[in-house]
Amino acid sequence: MVTSVVRPPLLPRLLVPRLPFFYGWVVLACLCLAGFARQGPAVAVLSVFVVPMTDAFGWSRTEMAGAVSLGGVLAAVISPVVGPVLDRRGARLVLCLAVLGIGLSTMALSLIQSLLTFYLLFCFARMIWAGPYDLGLYGALNNWFVARRARATAIATLAQMSGLVVLPIIAQLAMREDGWRGGWIAIGATVMLVGFLPVWLLVVRRPEDIGLTPDRLVSANGAGATAPEPRFTRQQAMRTQAFWLLSLYTVLVYPVQAGVSLHQAPHLIERGLSPITAATVISFFSAMSAVASFGVGFLPRRWPIRYPMLLWALLLSAGSFGLIWVGSAEAAYLFAGLFGLGIGGISTLLPVAWADYFGRESYGAIRGVALSLQVLAQAAGPLISGLLRDWNGTYASSLTLFGALAALAAVAALAARRPIP
Repeated sequence: MVTSVVRPPLLPRLLVPRLPFFYGWVVLACLCLAGFARQGPAVAVLSVFVVPMTDAFGWSRTEMAGAVSLGGVLAAVISPVVGPVLDRRGARLVLCLAVLGIGLSTMALSLIQSLLTFYLLFCFARMIWAGPYDLGLYGALNNWFVARRARATAIATLAQMSGLVVLPIIAQLAMREDGWRGGWIAIGATVMLVGFLPVWLLVVRRPEDIGLTPDRLVSANGAGATAPEPRFTRQQAMRTQAFWLLSLYTVLVYPVQAGVSLHQAPHLIERGLSPITAATVISFFSAMSAVASFGVGFLPRRWPIRYPMLLWALLLSAGSFGLIWVGSAEAAYLFAGLFGLGIGGISTLLPVAWADYFGRESYGAIRGVALSLQVLAQAAGPLISGLLRDWNGTYASSLTLFGALAALAAVAALAARRPIP
């Protein structure tokens, strides 16, 4: 396979000869800003608009939540199409269009007068959030980093989590002055200001486009040798056992991630905990997720990645099973913390695994297929949990199912050996 060269922007061409450090760190800083801005249509941001918008229009909570699931389904449709574009043109184009799409659509939400226009705008933003934005962020990152790929991914994931913390606060502060319409304007403006210019001015598709090479993994043959990088096309990857085992792992863990996360607070309240205790448990769960997502980036790269994936799936399983009969705040913190560690680890490890197993050249095309499966699995989790809760009156059945799915994912991880090029 021959790698084409895309002419980089002017500013990187001026900076690279003058910088005393690897230009990949500049790209990573831009991706962190873009990742922060990505969270404009995140569920955590939408949650602060639920009450004022349902009060204003008389919508049900289910009608608003439906836009989240529909946006995920649309992302599953377009991700396989966006992936090859990412490989050819690079993350700069994909991310700039994604930032503009989210920024403009969230600002336009301040003008809506009907549920239909809300669905059109929010589903569009959510589609970009779940598909092109994810591919662009991790596609650029994996092109620039090999030896430090896990560490760079952990830093970028932490930046995205910081957006989940800050953007709801920005929205809430703006809503004090100008209501929920002002809140959407503030969100859209923040997305545009933080996310667009750094990516447009500084991001380069891959190091080879500017005369550099990515940091390399040193092989066991000697200090000066580098391990050969895999170079799979999408068709070649899909003929390997590893592709389908990683896909199976994805399909098993993401219904657990979404299904337990969304219904965790009502389950804890049904188990006798106070609403304030349930809220603090959710905060602790989120903190443990952030700790894990950052911490796994510092695991030794010589370890096969399937072993950490196995461990974090087991933590996810243990947390799900443990939450079934939780009856005290201490137990809730313990098992929610285990669950949070599992989610944080998996969110960092999976993008790294796809790049490690199949290489950089067709990462977008390969990951685009897997991302379709991921967002569909995420959409299914809350629905399964809600249906089982309505059927038998408790969340015990869904938590049992999710614990079993995570345990099966651990088996899939153990079997997912690196494919032979």
